[in-house]
Amino acid sequence: MTHPAFSPNSTAVITGGAAGIGLATAVQFAKMGLNICIADLGEDRLAKAAKTIAAAAPKGMDNVMTQVTDVSKIDDLTALEAAVSKRFGGTDILMNNAAVQPGSDIFNQSQTWQRILAVNLHGVINGCHIFVPNMVKRGRPGLVINTGSKQGITTPPGDPAYNVAKSGVKTFTEALQHELRNIESANLSAHLLIPGFVYTDLTRGDRTKKPAGAWLPDQIAQFLIASLEKDDFYILCPDNDVARPLDEARMRWAGDDIIKNRPALSRWHPDYAEAYADFVKDV
Repeated sequence: MTHPAFSPNSTAVITGGAAGIGLATAVQFAKMGLNICIADLGEDRLAKAAKTIAAAAPKGMDNVMTQVTDVSKIDDLTALEAAVSKRFGGTDILMNNAAVQPGSDIFNQSQTWQRILAVNLHGVINGCHIFVPNMVKRGRPGLVINTGSKQGITTPPGDPAYNVAKSGVKTFTEALQHELRNIESANLSAHLLIPGFVYTDLTRGDRTKKPAGAWLPDQIAQFLIASLEKDDFYILCPDNDVARPLDEARMRWAGDDIIKNRPALSRWHPDYAEAYADFVKDV
């Protein structure tokens, strides 16, 4: 059954929409006849992405708009919401997807942490603060999709600022959905997209070819839409290396660190290496 927000007269706004998961989702939405607004940095990137989206849209560029937007800036998001309302009458689907991943460590200079948190966490919060109240007032069927990460749940060592931001996205999105389901007039729901290993500009690094274990952004977009049709809140994506049962085992182990009073991040603690291997060996 098609979600009512996926009607041809609906409008989707996607931050981080010029590439990767955002662009792939925009193309899938365009194929369904939705109006699309992609927001990102770089006019040239946006213009190129808009052509790709328009090629999939029934009315071409009439269905597509772009806006240069820094999601860490409230004024940029306020202008974005106003521009979408002026062009298409309002927003029905909001996908807070913009993110950066420059790498971090515990003792990084504060500017690195501030930028990651400003975009990856506060960009999501800002987007919801600016868009969601008006989406509720419209009373139309709607969706809020916030892009999280498995790193925000199992928090592996190596990039703590990114993990902190994505952990915050999970917590915020859970709280948002709780609020929305308790607002009688709200005809929209929030959802947490949790991608697996996906080959995008954000994760490419020095690679020139897609790793065998990675999904493509289009696979994530299709999985997202299928999960929204089922009204899943946690949209936990597999990839070519890790199936859902192993993801579940890793998350269960992480939660048990507290319950069983183990050391922090015991999955990567040498004293627990054998126990963890036994825990997942039959998954």
